[in-house]
Amino acid sequence: MGLRPFFRTPCAYKNRSTGGVPIRDSACGEHCLGRAVENGVLPDAGRYRQSGVGVMNGNVVIHMAPPAERVPLLIRQLLIWLQQTDLPPLIGSCVFHYEFEFIHPFADGNGRMGRLWQTLILSRWDPLFANVPVESLVHDNQPGYYQALNASNQKTDCSPFVEFMLEMILKALELSITPQVTPQVTPQVADLLAALQGEMSRETLQNVLQLQDRKSFRERYLQPALNAGWIEMTLPDKPKSRLQRYRLTAAGIRLLRQP
Repeated sequence: MGLRPFFRTPCAYKNRSTGGVPIRDSACGEHCLGRAVENGVLPDAGRYRQSGVGVMNGNVVIHMAPPAERVPLLIRQLLIWLQQTDLPPLIGSCVFHYEFEFIHPFADGNGRMGRLWQTLILSRWDPLFANVPVESLVHDNQPGYYQALNASNQKTDCSPFVEFMLEMILKALELSITPQVTPQVTPQVADLLAALQGEMSRETLQNVLQLQDRKSFRERYLQPALNAGWIEMTLPDKPKSRLQRYRLTAAGIRLLRQP
């Protein structure tokens, strides 16, 4: 790989003020990559893939990842680059995200992992980003996300993806700092928020709330809380997954803390 798109990143990016990307070393990074997916659903969760994979947008293959035997070296090179780059973290995190998706190191969960790593890099740079809903905005703009990935792949230049992610980050920051009209908290939603501890499945939440009617739970409890941004899915890319869990967002936590 030689991290080819990095060298094609426009000079305007490279000439801006530097801030460094605060990730310590490649060995630690590789360990964290595996540990972050160890609780996944596949038998080889937490291990690099052993076969070829493609990036899918619906039923369309938009990218064929490098051969499996190259994954360890490519990831090691990427983590070393992350440690040594002088790109500002806003740019560097986007470049890392793109290259991670290009390599596609795992059999599943690469999209979530790439976004998680971008959030981690940004949060290490400025803790503000730990509560900025970049993931949610990307999920809501999946067509644009895949278009940007595809455009970067076609051009062998990560600029389209970097620009898309910077736009998502800007929108997420604007949402975080712009006063919002707080949606009405119904008694049902209030009960749901109070019952939600850590990450919980729909079935567990229904049992805790002693609710039998699945449709009523979804329409009166779950969906309003999701729409208001007080809770989020752990697997937003797979809303109907049997492993789906729900957790409080930063906004939901703040709401619960209000007197």
